[in-house]
Amino acid sequence: MDPYPIRRTTSARIPTPDGTFQLTHYVDGHDGKEHLALSMGNVREQNSVLVRVHSECFTGDVLGSQRCDCGEQLHQAMQRIAQLGSGVIIYLRQEGRGIGLGEKLRAYNLQDQGYDTVEANLMLGHQADERNYAAAAAILSDLQIRSIRLMTNNPAKIDHLMALGIQIDERVPLQVTVTPDNALYLATKVERMHHLLTLPEMTYFPPTPGLLPALNARLAALQQRAVQHHATTGRPFVTLSYAQALDGTIGGLDKTPLAISGPESLRFTHMLRSAHDAILVGIGTVLADDPRLTVRLVDGPSPQPVIVDSRGRTPLTARLWQHAKPPWIASALGQDQTGPIDALAAAGASILPTPLHNGQLDLAHLLDQLGARGVRSLMVEGGATIISTLLSRRLVDYAVITVSPRFLGGTTVTNGASGLARAMPTLTNTAYTPSGDDLLVWGDVTYTSQPANGHLPAAQVECLIL
Repeated sequence: MDPYPIRRTTSARIPTPDGTFQLTHYVDGHDGKEHLALSMGNVREQNSVLVRVHSECFTGDVLGSQRCDCGEQLHQAMQRIAQLGSGVIIYLRQEGRGIGLGEKLRAYNLQDQGYDTVEANLMLGHQADERNYAAAAAILSDLQIRSIRLMTNNPAKIDHLMALGIQIDERVPLQVTVTPDNALYLATKVERMHHLLTLPEMTYFPPTPGLLPALNARLAALQQRAVQHHATTGRPFVTLSYAQALDGTIGGLDKTPLAISGPESLRFTHMLRSAHDAILVGIGTVLADDPRLTVRLVDGPSPQPVIVDSRGRTPLTARLWQHAKPPWIASALGQDQTGPIDALAAAGASILPTPLHNGQLDLAHLLDQLGARGVRSLMVEGGATIISTLLSRRLVDYAVITVSPRFLGGTTVTNGASGLARAMPTLTNTAYTPSGDDLLVWGDVTYTSQPANGHLPAAQVECLIL
């Protein structure tokens, strides 16, 4: 086989903040591209030379874009070589994993619609990675380097260079900073391209076409708050999430389910579920909607289902039993319902004995139990009684509400809780995100007044023992 056609033209001394390097210019005889070798110290005829094979990234290397980790890896490589006193960075002109700058910007636009970096490349008619390392191998040969220690997180790069005859003595990892702007990109590298990166727990949220990438950053921030909240209070961070029409309708007057959210919002709801450790609904929701409480519309883990069911009425035929995690069922202490509760336990449910307060399940006590079980974040989806009770007892920390542009004339959150307006909170730090025809309303739940005894008057709210 003929050697790869690479031609060294000239070189010059380049002083940098990290030290003085020698920059050598090469011309690729195969496609005419110009490649570079940035070297320090004596590397010729040496073994285990510290090397970074870096593909050009104008946005990251020059502009410092935080959408990727390229610029940070380049500067880390320069710093490590300078600290060691010798090494080489081979700078290959193959922008955007080989698709070029223009196509990379088009891929960025697709990523802003929710597609990951691999999906965006494929949608534009490219491969996930079109890079070729033959020029790098030819430059290493020209520099007469015998073997290398390769700075990379990409196992495919190792395989390609070894197939080209490069002896790699060691892989040197480059750990990069995770930001809201690159978290999805880095997670895609790990999940779909098998890069050897250690990412912080709970930073990845799968893409949902049509939703803004800012959703991922906002969900990441909620997860971080949940961890801090649990460490401080011992209770889970409670996120209230439900869909309503313009008139406040969340369900039918006859307790029949209503399809309120559009498809984009439903996908987002599944994203939100995957960002929480557990999900809670009341027995009324189980009986009316027969929810699965799983994550299906996006990739991601399903939260632990928690059912508020004082009398053990959860049907053994309910779809939630198909969940990979058997449900946790909050049951009233001191009630003569051992038969139904025992049947649920026999079916695999974990029973959470919960005391009564003024005839209702003590949801504050339930949150304490969940926190003790390691639940850091709890998503509450309904129904109306659960929602209004948690709000009036100041147990909700955050709300993400989907508003559909329709009037439906059904059950509202405050049905059966009239007269409690002074006990209800407001949303602060509010944000609004369009989602198809719907609108997502985000905000901290802020309590401005205190009910007389901290609990709902029994005559003003439907009892939780349903």
